[in-house]
Amino acid sequence: MKKYSRKFWIIFWLSSVVFLATWYVFWQTRFGGDIKQDSFSGKSSGELGALYEVANYFLKNDNQEKTFLILFQNNLELRPGGGFIGSFGIFKIKNGKLTLSQIHDTGNFDGRIPDTVEPPYPMKQTLRINSWKLRDSNFSPDFQVNAKKAEEFYYMGSGGEKFDGVIGITTNVLSSFLKATGPIQIEGYPGTYDSENAVITLERQVEKDYVEQGIEAGERKAVMSELGKEVLKRVFDSSGSQKLELFGIIADDLENKDIQMYFHDKKLQQLVWENGWAGDVDQDWNKDYLMMVDANLGAYKSDYYIKRSMDYFVDFSKQRPEATLKITYKHTALQKDWMTKDYLSYLRIYVPGGSEFISTENTDKNIQKGEEFGKQYFGAIVNVPLDSEKTAVWKYYLPENITAEDYALEIQKQSGIGNMSVKVEIIQKDGIKKNFDTIIDKDTILQ
Repeated sequence: MKKYSRKFWIIFWLSSVVFLATWYVFWQTRFGGDIKQDSFSGKSSGELGALYEVANYFLKNDNQEKTFLILFQNNLELRPGGGFIGSFGIFKIKNGKLTLSQIHDTGNFDGRIPDTVEPPYPMKQTLRINSWKLRDSNFSPDFQVNAKKAEEFYYMGSGGEKFDGVIGITTNVLSSFLKATGPIQIEGYPGTYDSENAVITLERQVEKDYVEQGIEAGERKAVMSELGKEVLKRVFDSSGSQKLELFGIIADDLENKDIQMYFHDKKLQQLVWENGWAGDVDQDWNKDYLMMVDANLGAYKSDYYIKRSMDYFVDFSKQRPEATLKITYKHTALQKDWMTKDYLSYLRIYVPGGSEFISTENTDKNIQKGEEFGKQYFGAIVNVPLDSEKTAVWKYYLPENITAEDYALEIQKQSGIGNMSVKVEIIQKDGIKKNFDTIIDKDTILQ
């Protein structure tokens, strides 16, 4: 069995602390007299009300202890649900206070899970594993599916907690929070940690730089604790206007799917779903649809260096409506090192149910096809060498219910992927073209 590194668990612990601190911000904003809800620009009153209701669920004094499974997803090694699960946490909250905080390394925990579950394609071939386990459980683009699968593996490993919910967090949460707190310097460590460099600087510090600084291996992650203390101090000392900014940041992280939530409480889960925070694949949309889903199966943190863009063409002037999707990957790293090598991804595209595959270019030839969430998907492996650019091209027929007369396109964003340039061209039956040029940072509808 392949042994996975523990190197990122404290970074993720820090992200989780940031997440919990944000509920404190919600609470203070909700009941503090210095901020009015209608002064918060960019969010509807309904969305703000929903955020307060979720915050109240965590922080209310009801003498009920609630237990949560926290999945720390490293999107430098992207997976369909957000990122490689290098560790997970178990948090308990009662009357607004954290009563238990445990962090577990998934590599160790997975040793308790029987080797009985066949890995989904192509994990067995690329990761060289014989059994599917918790660290790779988020292989669906739908977070509820991933949350239930993570719970299933937890219980297979004889985990003893009963969870009230599952929360997925990517490393982007730390970066976005530092936008509000501002740059941080840690005494005894070189450099400054800010929203642009924090994750990669921490990664480098605990993997390489500590040696040159004469820090013992057992103490190399102490910087995380110090950074966490300073972040929390700034959160709790923040002014009313800063709390307002933090409030907006957590709302954006929810919209961008850097935080995804699943609750067993049906009323709360419905609220999360209605506001787009469930990380679900939209099964109600019945017009044109597109979601690209990457799974980095190279076991390196190469996604830090990968830039993506997408060009989508729909031609209604042909006998059958035909779609062409071009996904361009640019690998910006120049050479192999401790963090990156050639990029290896299992790429799936989710398109309207009833679509028919025509062809693909610049992928392997073992094309996977299937149906789930009311969608058709096509999948193949894409390999992008260092310091190169590659465009994977997919062609397929759209179903007859997708027409030019009432055309609309929903593009859903994968958790863990940053902003992506998207260009869309629609060719009408008479040959007239309609174009869209946008940046996708959340689920988007074009019409």
